[in-house]
Amino acid sequence: MVHSLKTDVTPLPTTPAETAARGWDSVDVVFVTGDAYVDHPSFAMALLGRVLESEGFRVAILSQPDWRSCDAWRTFGRPRLCFAVSAGNMDSMLNHYTAARKVRNDDAYSPDGEPGRRPDRATPAYCQRAREAYRGVPVIAGGVEASLRRLAHYDYWSDKVRRSILLDAKTDLLVYGMGERPLVEIVKRLAAGEPIRQLRDIRGVAYRLGAKERNYECGMMNDEYNRSLTETDGLATIHNSSFIIHHSPAPRLLPSYEEVSSDKSAFVAMTRMIHEETNPYNARALIQYHGREAVVVNPPAWPLAQEEMDRVYNLPFTRRPHPSYGRSRVPAFEVVKDSIQIARGCFGGCSFCSITLHQGRVVQSRGEESILAEIGRMAGQPDFSGTISDLGGPTANMYRMNCSRPEEREKCRRTSCLWPAICPRLTTDHGPLVRLLKAARRCPGVKRALVASGIRMDLALRSPAFIRHVARHHTGGLLKVAPEHSDPEVLRRMHKPPIEQFEDFGREFRRQSAEAGKRQFLVPYFIAGHPGCDLNAMISLALYIKRRRLKPDKVQDFLPVPMDVATCMYYTGIDPISGEEVYVPRGARQRRLQRALLQFFVRENYPDVREALEEAGRPDLIGDGPDCLIPSRPPKVSAARKPPPRRERKQEKPAAGYRPHRKTAKRRKHH
Repeated sequence: MVHSLKTDVTPLPTTPAETAARGWDSVDVVFVTGDAYVDHPSFAMALLGRVLESEGFRVAILSQPDWRSCDAWRTFGRPRLCFAVSAGNMDSMLNHYTAARKVRNDDAYSPDGEPGRRPDRATPAYCQRAREAYRGVPVIAGGVEASLRRLAHYDYWSDKVRRSILLDAKTDLLVYGMGERPLVEIVKRLAAGEPIRQLRDIRGVAYRLGAKERNYECGMMNDEYNRSLTETDGLATIHNSSFIIHHSPAPRLLPSYEEVSSDKSAFVAMTRMIHEETNPYNARALIQYHGREAVVVNPPAWPLAQEEMDRVYNLPFTRRPHPSYGRSRVPAFEVVKDSIQIARGCFGGCSFCSITLHQGRVVQSRGEESILAEIGRMAGQPDFSGTISDLGGPTANMYRMNCSRPEEREKCRRTSCLWPAICPRLTTDHGPLVRLLKAARRCPGVKRALVASGIRMDLALRSPAFIRHVARHHTGGLLKVAPEHSDPEVLRRMHKPPIEQFEDFGREFRRQSAEAGKRQFLVPYFIAGHPGCDLNAMISLALYIKRRRLKPDKVQDFLPVPMDVATCMYYTGIDPISGEEVYVPRGARQRRLQRALLQFFVRENYPDVREALEEAGRPDLIGDGPDCLIPSRPPKVSAARKPPPRRERKQEKPAAGYRPHRKTAKRRKHH
């Protein structure tokens, strides 16, 4: 798909002066992103920009533009082919607000963590400015925000069901998932002179239909659809004078936006149907009515083969923020600057995780030679410390794992290969990963190669050799793992394995560490406030933590992200997979009490922990007994605790003569 070109390792241009220095009089594609421009493969604008550059296209980066006018969108003149728009590596609402709906104090994807450099719901805002700047230039939306909002979805921050982002952004096409394959095809076909409406046959894209188009295409969902097909290369093709749509097999009609926004049972059905269509080998296109319009989501793009992954990650990157930032630090870059991504995608199917819906359920892995070549390039940089901070991906030990029976894979509609049990057809051989780890630590200039991204413990238990290598050579004293909870019912709602597997993994990890003469520890991650978790379940988890002498300093409040299974549970109170009713902790108070129980040992949490124990009828856990979570008397720090003073917003002085308390109040015009 992507071929190599000899390219000087310089950042993609971000100013007209930089495009002029390359001898360009125009650009083909302008990437608009809500993130600071970091030329590192972990940042989407850099990866996709380099892919298009390798195909011979002129690409410019418009990073964190001022969205209050369209002036910034005219920086490079009229793009010859399109604007490619993304809110950034995170959903803009998640970037701006905490699980408590409070404004975050910083932005990890901005220089020096400065907040406020992108708008709320950045994708529609950016798309609108692109259309204002140059009418007629195609606008292509992509990124996590667009992917997870491509259909009607529950939005936690507004606490309502919102319509597809396609209708708000009015973008020509939306690329969902990892965009290399569909974006390259879009840009190539635009360059060949095809109108944007003819590109609706591309896998991995979504688009909107106006009323007339909707009536034509969606009418094909009934029996007349089958009689109107013409078979071409095994694809069912619908012909129209303005566009061509390919679907194989026939599309699946979702409950409409009006239905899912007013009927929670329809929302549950929609969620289940969406998650049944994530396997690219058998997924059907999805159609959802929104009033007189409709949204069409084509099947997912085909996964990249190993050779294609290698070509993408072998492209030239400076692996640095753009020089224009000077000494400013981009916090998100500091985390990944010395990391190597060896795979993408996840077949775990955790109900609270969005990776499957964005990166895909098929794990796509790089070849060992490609990874070692990237390590060599990184080790050759003068500021390399000798430590690879992470060799991994969404889940490090899914490297090179896939279904062992392709004929069964093409029929499978499981939402997880690991839950409720590991599929017997899944290859769980850790041999390729162990060989890669051995080779990595032998590379010249490398002192340590850590595995810091997630390790799936149920998979790791199938390979004592992998645990041995990680414990002896690839852990920096602390290893992050994610048991998430201890209560069986909550773990079932999370689609996570039993807590006993965390214990089995911990014993083996400690044994291997001791044999290597190392004193190392696991850092477990737990979630508070997940659907299915009541105060009794959280108390059970708190007791589990106390009895095992754990003191988690990294805890997470459940945050409903668009399109997740757990988000459906949170909104509807129903598990869309089993159809069972689920208890949902709602409101700031319930969430605060659950989080406090997760860190009952923190003195400042004493009042909340006591309130939770009393409400749950567990006063036996207050006192000096061995199982008590808190003492009967509050610690001195907690007794003196005072709520922090509220920051009052500076009120603007109302115009003279304007009295808002009066029903007939009107602003007077002053001359």
